[in-house]
Amino acid sequence: MAVSNVVMVMGFMLCTAMAASKFDDVVQPSWANDHVIYDGDLLMLKLDSSTGSGFASKNKYLYGKATADLKLVPGDSAGTVTAFYMSSEGDNHNEFDFEFLGNKTGEPYLVQTNLYINGVGNREQRMDLWFDPTTEFHTYSVLWNPQQVVFLIDDSPIRVYSNQESKKGIPFPKDQPMGVYSSIWNADDWATEGGRVKTDWSHAPFVSSFRDVKIEGCVWGEEGAEFESERKRCSESEWGKEGRYWWKEKEMEMLSVHQSHQLLWARSKHLVYDYCSDPARFPVKPLECGH
Repeated sequence: MAVSNVVMVMGFMLCTAMAASKFDDVVQPSWANDHVIYDGDLLMLKLDSSTGSGFASKNKYLYGKATADLKLVPGDSAGTVTAFYMSSEGDNHNEFDFEFLGNKTGEPYLVQTNLYINGVGNREQRMDLWFDPTTEFHTYSVLWNPQQVVFLIDDSPIRVYSNQESKKGIPFPKDQPMGVYSSIWNADDWATEGGRVKTDWSHAPFVSSFRDVKIEGCVWGEEGAEFESERKRCSESEWGKEGRYWWKEKEMEMLSVHQSHQLLWARSKHLVYDYCSDPARFPVKPLECGH
């Protein structure tokens, strides 16, 4: 029996080490490390009544694509939010958000996307998902290049923010390196039905599971690197130490015809809120709306 127990413990430690090594080159726990769990080939973020948890990328990037294979909290997830996002630092930061808003058992998840540009957000859009994101893994990505920011689900675009800065004077995120992050936390003051439905802690812990986190981008230099040289390298080069900067190639500057059809389908069938169509919040429509 003692030998059997030793074998079981060694097997568990090996599985944990394999999962950790799979993610270690890309991300690391950023808060509540004891709630960031490696299980088999999965990385899991746990929320209970004491705390949520999160991870952050080990590098920052100027342009590229960040992708997560993610399975969301099953069952009654009301009040919880799982986020996958890119963000720079400081009061005038840029940020691209996926926020998955939990709901009562049997009700659909909502995904909220948002962009902060030079510290200004309030660009929320919400969609209901056309699948159950708790039973299987799905792929959520942000593609960022000098011409557009694209939010994708299973490689289908659901939102595009195009660069209209030179033509229309509309701000575009272009010169702040960004990290990649994920977190889970209690947001029952707003997340589910405007805060009317609260988190039921009898269902805790709430766990979101990651099968993979992949970041392809221009890695910003070490702390102290000269800003302008790094900006030019990532903005103007076609190749670098990371290889070919495919995310900046001509065909990535706009959606293909097929992708445009996918975008129209997703938005016509599943968009439930758009800040561009909310005159109560924005009596004067924001400049980027309609572009």
